[in-house]
Amino acid sequence: MAQHLIPSNTTIKAVKAGDLRQRLSDGAGLYLLLFVKGGSHGWRLDYTINGRRKTLSLGTYPDTGLSLARQKAEAARKLVREGLDPSDERKTIRVESLRLRQEKERAAHGLPPQGSFEAVAREWYAKNAPTWAPSHSIKIIRRLENDVFPWIGAKPIDGVRPTDLLALLKRVEERGAAETTHRIHQNCGQVFRYAVATARAESDPSRDLRGALTPWKPEHYPTLTDARRVGRLLRDIDAYEGGFVTRCALKLSPLLFVRPGELRRAEWSEIDLEAMEWRIPAAKMKARITHIVPLASQAVDIFKELQPLTGNRPWVFPGVRTNGEPMSENTVNAALRRLGYDRTTLTAHGFRGMASTILHERGWPSDVIERQLSHAERNAVKAAYNHAEHLPARRKMMQAWADHLGVLRTAEEMVRGRA
Repeated sequence: MAQHLIPSNTTIKAVKAGDLRQRLSDGAGLYLLLFVKGGSHGWRLDYTINGRRKTLSLGTYPDTGLSLARQKAEAARKLVREGLDPSDERKTIRVESLRLRQEKERAAHGLPPQGSFEAVAREWYAKNAPTWAPSHSIKIIRRLENDVFPWIGAKPIDGVRPTDLLALLKRVEERGAAETTHRIHQNCGQVFRYAVATARAESDPSRDLRGALTPWKPEHYPTLTDARRVGRLLRDIDAYEGGFVTRCALKLSPLLFVRPGELRRAEWSEIDLEAMEWRIPAAKMKARITHIVPLASQAVDIFKELQPLTGNRPWVFPGVRTNGEPMSENTVNAALRRLGYDRTTLTAHGFRGMASTILHERGWPSDVIERQLSHAERNAVKAAYNHAEHLPARRKMMQAWADHLGVLRTAEEMVRGRA
């Protein structure tokens, strides 16, 4: 049955019982389903995510008017564009609302959940998680749930002492997880400072533990920077005999030197081969800022070679399973192992260090390199606008870098001088 565009609320009010139309469409998946729920009209939004067609209820008319329905629909579409399922987000909100009601009921019985460390930590997490990359937020909540909440989660946050915190940190340290120990110390400090800022604690006991833990420094990702070894690596990649999609991901890794998670989650809709650029949405970036990756002609050629195979799907590098997901986060690393490069020699993340080191050695300005590496800008206001900073110089650098890799692939020694 034909659908009809909704021009105004007047059209909706004119619908009478007996009207044969089943729905009134507003376009882009939004429509009003007529005569549901005791004669009321119900707003619905059809959308597709992960290859599945789904429908979301947005309320009934007239409680939800046309303008509000459009606002709700656009909010849902925004979630879909970010790779989130509006239905799942709604369920999450409902679960959280239920949890809050249950906490209030427990508080009414004399229990102190609202002031406990866990309650404040989860509130801090919920406030900040939307600004973090998904992988980062998952790591934080797992640390808290596995190593913190069981020990001090039930304690009133203003009653946690430095000795309480030190005891749980020592448990983690004793199992040899030095990095995790320091990350937990950092996260707990953030929770305590949030509690201080929201008037639920007077001080941050984590500050009194400085020097009490075994020192730890972040390790750099292993990489290759010697000209001959880089050349050998590139020739090994060219000779890779595994899957074609993986081979393309391997060949693009040194050319683009983006983070492995950004590469594997690349979508064709983000890549403009004519403009020779890839625009990674802010939602996918560690710093939550849109990132532009200029594409050298060599990178464009690889994308064009891959496009006939995966161009009819959202992901540039779809996974081997037919579940609508991109390739595994371990795919490129596994391919490197297959080529004989163990994890102490090179990782997928190491291509970033390779590019950074060699580009600096070849005289490219640090600001240009750092911007292309999408390293976080400390000034939040500037960060919101600098995704295109140094773009002409970055385009020139990315082409020069690709050309230089071509030289290394065929020569035994690095050609000296600025590209």
